[in-house]
Amino acid sequence: MKNMKKFTALALSAAMTASMAVSVSAAVESKDDLPGKTIGVQLGTTGDLEASEYEAEGATVERYSKGSEAVQALKAGQVDCVIIDSQPAQKFVEANDDLKILDDPFVDEQYAICLAKDNEELLEEINGALNELKEDGTIDSIMDNYIGEDVGKTPYESPEDVDRSKGELVMATNAEFEPYEYHEGDEIVGIDADIAQAICDKLGYELKIEDMEFDAILPAVQSGKADFGAAGMTVTEDRQASVNFTDTYANASQVIIVKK
Repeated sequence: MKNMKKFTALALSAAMTASMAVSVSAAVESKDDLPGKTIGVQLGTTGDLEASEYEAEGATVERYSKGSEAVQALKAGQVDCVIIDSQPAQKFVEANDDLKILDDPFVDEQYAICLAKDNEELLEEINGALNELKEDGTIDSIMDNYIGEDVGKTPYESPEDVDRSKGELVMATNAEFEPYEYHEGDEIVGIDADIAQAICDKLGYELKIEDMEFDAILPAVQSGKADFGAAGMTVTEDRQASVNFTDTYANASQVIIVKK
């Protein structure tokens, strides 16, 4: 009986060791580990599009309406990792000390504003305003106000003498993407909101921001319910087939968040 107990204890110990080894080997340590894993993404984002490529290699992609929901699923052990844009990822990790961002970016990308295919006149206007805002340092100042060492030090303010006689422009966004767009009380703030305001100030428009699900932005722009979309929107070939994009205003990357 003693020998049987000893054998059982040894067997359990071996099983636990094997289980721990499997757990360690199953961890996501780079994008090379993604085949066969369960990946959390925000529906319709670049992370969603890029993660879908791994489904053919046995990965399961769990899609959530908000990036925060994907992160909560990771914390609950429902997914193995989350693929999301780098700046929001940094905010999530700062708020959750049990998470980390893998060192190597998943994919590099560029952000731009999207407009309907037949809205070429407004596209030209916005590109002209963006070029001026880049040259006079306004874009850099807006970025610095939300990212880096000078956060909060360079808030954008509309000039007092702005002429808004050209009417209203409606911006479609998904305000779940700090620091590009997020809620601060009843107001939608962030990099994209400030850049859009600066563009409207240049062109003589009032700005109205409409919050919606990320995957509803392109349809809203295509149907004319919104004049343009700005939501950390990555320029991709698939999206270019349905909308036009302005010149890019920010370089970013998709990253992988995992549990420590």
